[in-house]
Amino acid sequence: MEPTFTAKETEIKRLGEAKILSPLADLSEIGFDRRILYHPYLIQDKVEADISFEVAKHDKYIYFDPKKVTAAIVTCGGLCPGLNNVIRAIVLALHYGYGVKRVFGIKYGLQGFIPKYGHELIELNPRTVSDIHEQGGTMLGSSRGEQPIEEVVDALERQNMNLLFVIGGDGSLNAASEIEKEIYKRGLKIAVTGVPKTIDNDISNISHSFGFETAVEEATKSIQCAHSEAMSYPNGIGLVKLMGRESGFIAATAARAQRDVNFVLVPEVDFELEGPKGFFKALEDRLLERSHAVVVVAEGAGQKFFEDMESGIDPSGNPILKDIGRFLQRKINEYFKRREIDVTMKYIDPSYMIRSVPANTSDGLFCATLGQNAVHAAMAGKTSVVVSIWHGVYCHIPIALAIRNRKTINPRGTEWINVIESTGQPAFIND
Repeated sequence: MEPTFTAKETEIKRLGEAKILSPLADLSEIGFDRRILYHPYLIQDKVEADISFEVAKHDKYIYFDPKKVTAAIVTCGGLCPGLNNVIRAIVLALHYGYGVKRVFGIKYGLQGFIPKYGHELIELNPRTVSDIHEQGGTMLGSSRGEQPIEEVVDALERQNMNLLFVIGGDGSLNAASEIEKEIYKRGLKIAVTGVPKTIDNDISNISHSFGFETAVEEATKSIQCAHSEAMSYPNGIGLVKLMGRESGFIAATAARAQRDVNFVLVPEVDFELEGPKGFFKALEDRLLERSHAVVVVAEGAGQKFFEDMESGIDPSGNPILKDIGRFLQRKINEYFKRREIDVTMKYIDPSYMIRSVPANTSDGLFCATLGQNAVHAAMAGKTSVVVSIWHGVYCHIPIALAIRNRKTINPRGTEWINVIESTGQPAFIND
């Protein structure tokens, strides 16, 4: 894995010099700013040694006067475990860490900034967020689709807001980047901080995103059920469809965690259905050998089989995927009927259950730390930045690097090799 950017591009944009003594100054470390190397474990003469990310921490001096700060928090896009945890962490860090008393939640994503929708602001404080982490979803609501960037910045100006926290995926972070550019063009002093949210774990230059561990944990429960169903009948097949529009990390990781899966189909790895090296033949061989099989498919896999069908675009600008789960369910039954082999198929699609559950303990801690670091970055006047984790270290990544590429499984990398070793399936079904 080589960086596709320069050391210059890792620099964090600042609104100005931080001159105000932080309320946390007595707890600040003495010494130079730390950075985490992009390749911390490789011999330095083999890579560009100065490519690194700024480590996230609270600073002795901050840019904003806490008594004059008004902060806004917005959640955008699809649901993901941990959204409420991040909101709560930001509110508590602002209130208890810096004494910021004016914190508002924006209802229903970026719509909440646009007057025509009529959404009211929600005042956020330790009391209003006291137990939201025990609930799934987002207390602020969410929405998809573009909104006029100029009107969003107009709303920030009207409310005299200094800090904007955007919790969202690549589309939301793209919008955050455009908002920051408009803020800069107007000469305003508003810090824009992102907390990357994607259940698919597909944002680049981020080791993993919040909610992913919870999603995998929930996905394994569906795999357990599919395995029980498949084992209970002669030639039983358990088929589970999991989330993963362009990246199959949930499917691959859940399969490796549970080890009851015999086939994993993901968007990154091409496969054919028919033929001597096709998926159906491999599935038939498995049934002849063991009398049962469990198949996990990511929602974005096999979309080439729908090329003759019309496809629309969702409000976020993404192609609307065809249902590969139902397609495989039908095609598998048709194949074995032609082969005059009786099979019992059980189909499970837990997608909306997975994304709407509360975060587990591990994700809860992760979300809390991300929210706290987002506040530290914003109060120090850092902008157009996302808080991330890289090689186990919390750090700052420019938004531009987070949205540059989509992170995917390398079909010839360790991730996919581990899947092959745990399932026994062909590495490339059509190769």
